[in-house]
This record gives sequence, structure tokens and C-alpha cells, in this order.
Amino acid sequence: MPRTKSVLLLTAAAICCAAALTGCSDDDNTPSSVSSAASKAASAAESLGKEATAAASSLASQASSAIASATADVGGKLDDIKGGVDVKGDVKLGAVGNDSNGNSAVPVTVSNTADSKKSFGVQVDFTDSAGKRVDTTVVTITNVSAGKTGKATARSTHTLSGKVTAKVARALRY
Repeated sequence: MPRTKSVLLLTAAAICCAAALTGCSDDDNTPSSVSSAASKAASAAESLGKEATAAASSLASQASSAIASATADVGGKLDDIKGGVDVKGDVKLGAVGNDSNGNSAVPVTVSNTADSKKSFGVQVDFTDSAGKRVDTTVVTITNVSAGKTGKATARSTHTLSGKVTAKVARALRY
């Protein structure tokens, strides 16, 4: 967003300069010259506004691409597990909070309903208030005894803003 903020500041500066220059003209304060200067300022502001919109669109596209890439990476980690059993229903998430780095974090508890020691791979998606995925991660909980629970903490890969919730996207027992 620094670029968008810069473009907006440039827009404001262009409008101010155009207004100041119009007020400082020597003897040509005719309505047409004032109108022409105002028109030029409006045109400059519109042009800069379009640049700001393009920059914001580019940032949104980059963010979307980063989430897609992270999702593919995370999904690949779970896809590498051979012989895994879907156990999404055996996973519970606690309340989302922040870790010491300011990243979102959520406690993950798995229940091993198998009759032998197992490990788990759990994909946790972090979502914003609109339900849009803003980050995703995988936690591994190893060597959970039969009939017991195992615990871990899923952490976002970066600081997330606003109200963040978490949901289990996938869970495999192996």
C-alpha cells in the first residue's frame, strides 16, 4: 500500500499546485484561464487516480497469487503423505489469537481413533471477516498414541489484520 498512498499524495499535491498557480497568475484571471487551470488539475488528478487504482489492483492480484501459491505448497505437503486417511472430523481448533511475533495462531487438537500410534497432517486456513482465505499452513502432530489426543499450534506465515478466523481445510492420519 505504500505506492497507493504515494499516488494519492501526488494527486493531492497536483490539485494544490494547480490551485496555487491559478491564484498566482499575473493578469490573466479571466474565467476561461481559471477554468482551464481547473480542468488541467482535474485531468491530472484523474490520471493519478487511475494510477492509484491500477496499483491497488496489482497489489490485490499479487496477494491473490501469493495465497494461491501458498495453498498449492501446503496442499502438496499433504499430497505427499502416502496411505493417509481423511480425519477432518477428528480435529478441533481453539480460539484464534496472536503469537509473540504478532502472527495469528490457533491451537489444534487431534484425536487418534485408530488402534495404534499415528501421526497427523492438518491444513488450517485463516480467513478474514468476509470468509476469504488470507493464509494457510500445515501442522504435523506425530506419534499420537491410540485413543489419545495430540496438540500443536497452527501459525499464520505473516501478520494478518482485522478479525481472523480459522478452519480445518484438510486433515490426514497416517
